[in-house]
Amino acid sequence: MNPISIRLLNQQLISPQFNTPEEVVHYMCAMQSQEYRMMRWAVGMRCKQPSYKLFKKAFDTGSIIRFHLMRGTWQLVSAENYWWLLELCSPKAISVTKGWMSSRVHISEKEHMLVQEILAQAAADKGSATKDDFVQALAKKNILLDKYRLSYHVRMCEMNGVLCSGNLLPMKTTYALTANKLKPRVSIDRDEALIRLTRMYFKSRQPATLEDFVWWSGLNVSDCRKGIQLSGNYLHKEKYLGREFYLTDDCRTRGFRKGKYLLIPPYDEYLISYKSRDIVLSPEYKHKAHNNSGIFQPVIAHDGIICGNWSPFKESCQSGYFMGNHAANSIHDAWLEYREYMRK
Repeated sequence: MNPISIRLLNQQLISPQFNTPEEVVHYMCAMQSQEYRMMRWAVGMRCKQPSYKLFKKAFDTGSIIRFHLMRGTWQLVSAENYWWLLELCSPKAISVTKGWMSSRVHISEKEHMLVQEILAQAAADKGSATKDDFVQALAKKNILLDKYRLSYHVRMCEMNGVLCSGNLLPMKTTYALTANKLKPRVSIDRDEALIRLTRMYFKSRQPATLEDFVWWSGLNVSDCRKGIQLSGNYLHKEKYLGREFYLTDDCRTRGFRKGKYLLIPPYDEYLISYKSRDIVLSPEYKHKAHNNSGIFQPVIAHDGIICGNWSPFKESCQSGYFMGNHAANSIHDAWLEYREYMRK
């Protein structure tokens, strides 16, 4: 088993199979989108022909939705996957968020319901509302909230299915009323949701371990084990470096091309999908890619191995670890492709 080439292929980073951003996001199930600008490149680089215009169209029309879901972080999901993922993942996410907030300040149920109603109305009135719009709407009701309290209420609205992403702006996040953005809720059985999540995760991230799946999904170990069990023969195990990895029966193994340099955005699924990242990132250099507080940096991968850093805002390779000078031209070409995409 060559886990690096398999991950590159199944993460759609080499020889991508999809034409549109919504196809990519649907296939990936959920993609962390912490960086508002970089999430566009994370999707674009997985398309056959990256198109910023297609991404914006899919985002604005609601084919792609951005909201808080797994691990209390921003995620991109397809409209098709939105409702069942919300029902499966939001209960734990809400519990964790409430616990975090209660250790700092008490928020009553009365305040929660009142603010939710005001935010929902503001989003409905504006179509795409910014946080500034929310502040103004609350001020009209003589409600003043600091930014942390406001962020909590907005996040709770997202995890309750009241608010989701509005139109794509260059720098500012916007919010829409979910009921106006998406088709009505369609519920599925929880076991069926577990099967979907499990199969989609391992199909797009394989090979991966149980621990990786637990980390990525934010679910309990028992739920993740159950999802694997319910997936039946679709998954099988292979050992590598003393660890048990799961792969799917339809795993991609052909199409890998050597010599490819990739400019990986911060918080990309290539790293953040896994609890253990040593297969592609040498432990002695992991501080170059992320710190212990969960802050991820843009990195360069050569044939899947993380070997340097890059800047999304200026052409600059800050490698310093194990990249030779011969890489300069290849990285320059990759950076031009990225800049061309972001300018469109």
